[in-house]
Amino acid sequence: MTLTRFHVGQIIHHTRANYRGVIYGVDLKFSGSSQWYEQVALSRPPKDKPWYHVLVDKSSATTYVAERHLVDTKNKSQIDHPLLGEYFNRYDSNGYLRTETQKK
Repeated sequence: MTLTRFHVGQIIHHTRANYRGVIYGVDLKFSGSSQWYEQVALSRPPKDKPWYHVLVDKSSATTYVAERHLVDTKNKSQIDHPLLGEYFNRYDSNGYLRTETQKK
């Protein structure tokens, strides 16, 4: 069983690219193409460890990041990203939450 260090809604810091972001998806192992891995994942992070989909703060970019390049951040202030509302509907002082809409 593979455990992840981070979760959806968590605000993180990318250690190599030096940006903050919020995780909006988790893959237990790499799920991109071989071509993308060869062209983009230059440090060759392991494919059999978790990878994360991240909304980048103060940008419209999204990234796909290996777990080893992420750390928790003490700066839990809100993220500025145009797609934030597509994935989350609530922020608290620790990160973002998505809550189910109750059906009647």
